Amino acid sequence: MKKVLVITYYWPPAGGPGVQRWLKFVKYLRNFGIEPVLYIPENPHYPLIDKSFESDIPDDITIYKHPIWEPYRFASLLSRKKTERISSGIIQHKNQSILEQLMLWVRGNFFIPDARKYWVRPSIKFLYDVIDKEGISSIITTGPPHSVHLIGHYLKEFKKVTWLADFRDPWTSIGYHKKLKLTGIARNRHKELEHLVLNNADKIVVTSQTTKDEFQQLTRKPIHVITNGFDSVTPAKVNLDKKFTISHVGSMLSARNPENFWKVLSELVNEHSAFKAALELRFIGVVSEDILKSLKSFGLDNYLHVVGYVKHDEAVAYQRRSQILLLAEIDAPETVGIIPGKLFEYMAAARPILGIGPEDWEVAKLVADTKTGAIFDYKAHFQLKNVLLNWFQQYQKNALNVASNNINQYSRRELTRKLAEHI
Repeated sequence: MKKVLVITYYWPPAGGPGVQRWLKFVKYLRNFGIEPVLYIPENPHYPLIDKSFESDIPDDITIYKHPIWEPYRFASLLSRKKTERISSGIIQHKNQSILEQLMLWVRGNFFIPDARKYWVRPSIKFLYDVIDKEGISSIITTGPPHSVHLIGHYLKEFKKVTWLADFRDPWTSIGYHKKLKLTGIARNRHKELEHLVLNNADKIVVTSQTTKDEFQQLTRKPIHVITNGFDSVTPAKVNLDKKFTISHVGSMLSARNPENFWKVLSELVNEHSAFKAALELRFIGVVSEDILKSLKSFGLDNYLHVVGYVKHDEAVAYQRRSQILLLAEIDAPETVGIIPGKLFEYMAAARPILGIGPEDWEVAKLVADTKTGAIFDYKAHFQLKNVLLNWFQQYQKNALNVASNNINQYSRRELTRKLAEHI
């Protein structure tokens, strides 16, 4: 069985979407003749913790750990709340304090490519002997944090191993880069490092066709698209919510504020007494203050249920019993290729997906191909309203369902088979 060294920052007990992709790959790789050997930080600063993921770790997997020094630990002495928000990618758009602006500037201009950069040098030294001890000929790095890819770059240079770089998100084209208050020097340094990784990795894996198209402008190295996915299908019998629940799972960032959707809901509440009586807006995860203020301005605060962060299996249960699942992405050209990992779990939940995102969002094609819902841009109004009202009428008849098509291609096992072919 071929041994492969997987280098990742996120690993259980980390919570959130970043940990799931490689946790599931590791879970199934042995089925395809590959033995994964893990390398993770010994003392990471995870913004979210979810110990339920630990049950997916193979019992006898080999895991190496090495300490990491992270400046977030010291920044939290100034403001724990702001530090956790920034480290998890939640950046307020409005009413930023001077402290928050300073923290963003320091994060963007001093810690390049990211605040986990201080794990690179110690890891190279530590893994030098591990590669020989384990008989490793192939390594995989996954980012963000993209500093992890620099470990792969130097290991390939010193040990002559084959290196696959997996990008769960883009690098310099991702939306939050604009919020980091980068100087010209810092911006150019990010681009230099991105170019270095893309042109020195032997193989590149990305999660969307859009990211592949972007990277192909920067490198001639082979790039493969392997999306995220789901690990299980919906049980045959699920007791759906009595209320007309529209649920969003995950972090609802300030920039993901579909005001056209809030306006449509407000109109339906005012126009239809039955809709008003049945509606519940449920958020499972972190919700920014900007979103809460927006909902209040549309008179929707009385229909709001903020659950907060829950363990992954609880989040899946919420998805499966919801009437509608809400998916929102930032309305910007650079988010066209962002495919949230929860999309595939939404598909597996077999509930109608209502997506609000940028024009030409890649998600729209996936949802259309699998017949799992409807996707709209931020300008949609009447068509969005008609679809929502139609779904509500089906809900009243206990007939709100989806007839999904060909979603098994997104099962974690099938995706791992594709990955194994590229390793």
